[in-house]
Amino acid sequence: MGELRAVVTGASSGIGAATVRRLIADGWQVTAVARRDSRLRDLAAETGCDVFVADVTSDGEIAALADHVGARGGVNLLVNNAGGAVGMDAIADSPLEDWSSQYEVNVVGTVRVTQALLPLLEESGRGDVVVVTSTAGHEAYERGAGYVAAKAAEAAMTKTLRLELTGRGVRVMEIAPGMVATEEFALNRFGGDAERAAAVYSGIKPLVAEDIADAIGWMVGLPHHVNIDLMVVRPREQGSATKTVRSSEV
Repeated sequence: MGELRAVVTGASSGIGAATVRRLIADGWQVTAVARRDSRLRDLAAETGCDVFVADVTSDGEIAALADHVGARGGVNLLVNNAGGAVGMDAIADSPLEDWSSQYEVNVVGTVRVTQALLPLLEESGRGDVVVVTSTAGHEAYERGAGYVAAKAAEAAMTKTLRLELTGRGVRVMEIAPGMVATEEFALNRFGGDAERAAAVYSGIKPLVAEDIADAIGWMVGLPHHVNIDLMVVRPREQGSATKTVRSSEV
């Protein structure tokens, strides 16, 4: 495959960290990006990845990331993974700051990083943008409207970006995971309430971060004339956002 370079955001844990591991195993040179320096250092010690501490909501930090990546020889792949959910309130009761923060990270953050690295992706002659959205961006469910709305906007942005980049040598791909058990997603959503977080995955065998990382690895490893517009990945027993079959035997 030759020397290909990737940038993965939200790489300090979960899907991001798993994607770094998968890409390195496939021969990519990877820059892992996240806010938490200690987590990144641990990942670098484990995998040999390059690391860069940055918050996707910061113009200055993402501009510095682009300079860093350019100095290292450019980039062929951007995995926009940074994001997250806050709360499970009904619309009538949901704090507006939760809506704003989810939109800022999931949507504006993705746009900010994409804008910063797009010139390098085009210059590479073999550019890929992968956006990790969610099934929440494709079907609504109660008590999750802030996250649903943010992920729907992120999905719409991805479709628009694909249209705008058609003919310019850059693939634009979306992967929409369903229920994925990671160490932090549900815990962060419920403000650190471990009992509520654990209940999300009770009675079902959910996906794990490595399942999504493997799917991303497959998508970007296809011949470059092949574009996977959208991949939806769920655990077998999650039929939709509103139908999950649980069992006491799991």
